[in-house]
Amino acid sequence: MKRPAAKNKQWQDHLTRRAKKENFPARSIYKLKEIQRKYNLIERGDIVLDLGCSPGSWLLYAANLAGGNGQVVGLDIQPVNIKLPSNAQIYTADVLSVDDAWLESFGFKFNVVLSDMAPATTGNKTVDAARSFNLCQAALGIAKRVLIADGKFVCKIFQGQDFNVFSEAVAAAFKEKKIFKPRSSRKASKEMFVIGFGFKGS
Repeated sequence: MKRPAAKNKQWQDHLTRRAKKENFPARSIYKLKEIQRKYNLIERGDIVLDLGCSPGSWLLYAANLAGGNGQVVGLDIQPVNIKLPSNAQIYTADVLSVDDAWLESFGFKFNVVLSDMAPATTGNKTVDAARSFNLCQAALGIAKRVLIADGKFVCKIFQGQDFNVFSEAVAAAFKEKKIFKPRSSRKASKEMFVIGFGFKGS
């Protein structure tokens, strides 16, 4: 369902226009760029899993950072219609239903797991935060199954009553945890990014 034209213009801020000029599908690219500048999340040669990769901005940027010797795998319930670089591939699947057999079919572990997933919002902050928490729990569960020892994880979550629960779960699975809100996030947004460094292993 398309937004009314007036509302579309309201969301067309300078970062949306900049992303279009730089050939990225969405302004979310600048959130990952800020995280990368601050924490050096993705390195050359890394194998990266991008959960909820639609419309593809994070995937394209991660593929550029990983380089020709790296690889990026994207996963989303929605089809992604972008031209992929040679070191990237996309699968259409629901992160809430992927199983161990599917994850093990790749035949390798990942250096980094990214999740910029967000639920279809209802306008009810409590409901939206709960749905966000469920997606984050799924993302963390996948990360625990596919990351190499000392791997990294970044996950977007809406602030709500379960925020601390998720933050503590990341802290328990990783040697170091950071909480970060990019300047490029919209001022009205309740999103935060929880980042884990140094996966402790299964």
